[in-house]
Amino acid sequence: MDPIISRVLSQALLAESSHSSFLLNHQSPLTFHSSLYPSLSSMGSAAGEEEAPRPLRVFFIPFFATGHMIPLVDIARLFASRGVDSTVLLTPANAALVQPTIDRAAAAGLPLRTLLYPFPSAAAGLPPGVENISALPPSECHKIDAASLLTRPDHDRLLRLHRPDAVVADTHFPWTTAIARDLGVPRLSFHALGLFPICVMGALFRHLPHLSVAGDDEPFLVPDLPHPIHMVRRELPDFLRGETPITAAMDDLREGESGSLGVVVNSFAEIESAYADLYLKADRMRSWFVGPVALASADAGDLAARGGDDPSAAANRERCLSWLDTKEPNSVVYVCFGSWSHFSCEQLKEIALALELAGHPFVWVVREAAGEEWMPEGFERRVEGRGLVIKGWAPQVAVLGHGAVGGFVTHCGWNSVLEGVSAGLPMATWPLSTEQFMNEKLVVEVLKTGVRAVAEGRRRSTAVEEKGVVEAAEIGAAVGRIMGGGEDAEGMRRRAKEYGEMARAAVREGGSSYKGLTDLIEEIRAWPKKDAGLVP
Repeated sequence: MDPIISRVLSQALLAESSHSSFLLNHQSPLTFHSSLYPSLSSMGSAAGEEEAPRPLRVFFIPFFATGHMIPLVDIARLFASRGVDSTVLLTPANAALVQPTIDRAAAAGLPLRTLLYPFPSAAAGLPPGVENISALPPSECHKIDAASLLTRPDHDRLLRLHRPDAVVADTHFPWTTAIARDLGVPRLSFHALGLFPICVMGALFRHLPHLSVAGDDEPFLVPDLPHPIHMVRRELPDFLRGETPITAAMDDLREGESGSLGVVVNSFAEIESAYADLYLKADRMRSWFVGPVALASADAGDLAARGGDDPSAAANRERCLSWLDTKEPNSVVYVCFGSWSHFSCEQLKEIALALELAGHPFVWVVREAAGEEWMPEGFERRVEGRGLVIKGWAPQVAVLGHGAVGGFVTHCGWNSVLEGVSAGLPMATWPLSTEQFMNEKLVVEVLKTGVRAVAEGRRRSTAVEEKGVVEAAEIGAAVGRIMGGGEDAEGMRRRAKEYGEMARAAVREGGSSYKGLTDLIEEIRAWPKKDAGLVP
């Protein structure tokens, strides 16, 4: 067994010595250590004294993907920082990725813990310990989706056993809406996306403009959006281009969504308020901005804990941040394509040549699975001192916030976009899959804080088989546009800095997202009276 998973399981079984993690078996209820989390029976008052109100208890259920899990754990930590008793439901291998963050919060006195339940490895055709979509190649990722469908009995049992006051569940788990309804508590949905891409997809499903064009490369206007957004079919998620398991499950997903109290959003009003208004008008869905959660919930120690207790992740943290400490302010370009992106050896070689020729100091994160065959001969020797290649996990939020970093080449996953905006950095956008081409539109056309790394054309596609190789000269030119001089670059950097300041203000006390979280907690607190019809 993986030593990290073994450690998490051991902590869970030894609840007396580790208060932030618990393992549920089929018979035992969750037990709280009295010194940190008094049981409800011990919260009563002495005779003649007024009884103190019971803290809210909220359960959070993230999907089996790192990009979904980390922000929802951050949101759970935010709830805990406001006194809400917060429990995150996780499978063992996924818990290992976030347990250090939860342990730090619990050690600081926050009422935050994990509750483990089994991952259906055998039934989904996966080996033990493979529980996260980032651990699989694209051809195998459907097995994680299949596994998620098998978790309904565990979710049902956990929620009925512990009866929280509210449930915040990833949109992949629509059945939690019906369970919450049976329990008489609100369910909130979490998408791991912003409202901009959610509204773009909603407009596409409603109006189907992509079905009225002659070919995959013919632009069409996405109707009824606050900004004029044009796309082509190649840029759309696979479930909008053809039949997929998600397409088949869409009715269930919509039903789960429509029965929810609303949506918790890792974003902030200053960049997406128009889309919150549209979401309410078009889908009758309420939303609460609580982000950027990486800014709101993490201090330097929390950022250092990300990546779990894996020794290689710790080594990458130290190597990366100490290297950046030696560089001039705003001189380094950070290149990272997320935990689920795959490039051919030929494409990796072109990226390497581009960074070498661009001439700017760089940190480039490469998936460990990429191996070594792609690396041009003598590349690391030639860029020694100027370039740093990190294999595996990197402390992205800490890197983007480092004063030496001046630009970001990104695949436009929502977390990366929001982290780049929060850091006040211009971005070179290179979307690869899912909703990432929509997120690119927000960065390049709405916020105007980025440039496309790949020009329009056939190489831009969500389908792996349609992608062509992007040559070094084109990649290098994009790096030059975000790191170089000139009026356009200066304007982009100025706007990026302004949005970064807005992001930081949003999560400070009194800011828009701080207030959004306050309003949401009060909404949950008032739910019993609203459900009983005692208040409007």
